[in-house]
Amino acid sequence: MVFQKSKAQIKPELFDNMNFDTRMVPSMKRAIYNHIVVAKDDDEEIGYAYSNISPKEVYTNDFATFFDFSSVKGNNVGCLSNFYIKKQYRKHGIGSVLFDMSMKWLNQFDDVDDRFIFVSNGNDHALEFYKRKGYIVSHKILDGFITVLRNK
Repeated sequence: MVFQKSKAQIKPELFDNMNFDTRMVPSMKRAIYNHIVVAKDDDEEIGYAYSNISPKEVYTNDFATFFDFSSVKGNNVGCLSNFYIKKQYRKHGIGSVLFDMSMKWLNQFDDVDDRFIFVSNGNDHALEFYKRKGYIVSHKILDGFITVLRNK
């Protein structure tokens, strides 16, 4: 979360209590299905993408309500939840490969029409990457702290 905090222009202090145990572990436990793709350079992990299929209700909690439930067609949603490439490996197509693998996995669920990506404020490169991949900005939450993108 150090990277996100370094980029954040809105409420960077919210990242102080976010880490693997407080963010990813709860997400994995609440999900119906989890999918993690790891990119490696020899034995070194250089990036990963974590996606899940979850009941839409898990996206409302003490932290935020992430989207309008009435806008979601089914009971479950897909989410590209965590995505990271080490800086020196960016701009080499690795992100596109991980993204495409994640989308292929998410798209296999015929009962899931709605897929979301949540981008922290200040992470403009990620926001533009997801837009180029066909996602559109739906709305912002927490006074602009997070931009919510969804599939067309």
